[in-house]
Amino acid sequence: MKLYYSPGACSLSPHIVLHEAGLRFEAIPAPTKTHQLPDGTDFYTINPLGYVPFLTLDDGRTLHEGPAIVQFIADQVPDLHLAPPNGSYERYKLQEWLNLIGTELHKGFSPMFTPNMPEEAKALAKARLTSRLKWVDGELAGKQYLMGDHFTVADAYLFVVSGWAKHVGLDLSAFANLLAYRERVGARPAVVAAMKAEGLLA
Repeated sequence: MKLYYSPGACSLSPHIVLHEAGLRFEAIPAPTKTHQLPDGTDFYTINPLGYVPFLTLDDGRTLHEGPAIVQFIADQVPDLHLAPPNGSYERYKLQEWLNLIGTELHKGFSPMFTPNMPEEAKALAKARLTSRLKWVDGELAGKQYLMGDHFTVADAYLFVVSGWAKHVGLDLSAFANLLAYRERVGARPAVVAAMKAEGLLA
């Protein structure tokens, strides 16, 4: 498999999950600003959408969209329980989390990373995002991870997205559960390995 990623972007989530899964893969930088691969290839010729993550399988098939990619990876190693079994209630709860993180949190950060976005719009986005993170903080009370005591692919996604707060001046100090959770997830060997591979940790 090949994972196309941009350092620190949402593609860090499947990068973490691939390390958790212990699968063989090649990680290829596809910077979101230049869209040029290390060998000079235009990334648009590989993924016409031009964004990451993008996964190519050994047989040539491809997947885009992080929530789909991480579930695919999890299902290759079912014994690790990175995702509950398909068809189970718990799998739908996992998908509930992946959707909330993707639509309410991930996209909630977008206005703050958009050049020339009016400050008023950024302030509104920050307020909405803060309210969503407050709810997530409450959901983490008494839990090790989003789904309970076991790490799942949703945790990789939340860890990555919530980490963007420091880049946009969003204060998480009021969210003790979320901060403790981020510390737990950030200490996992797979998370450390993926972050080092992307140059995010020394």
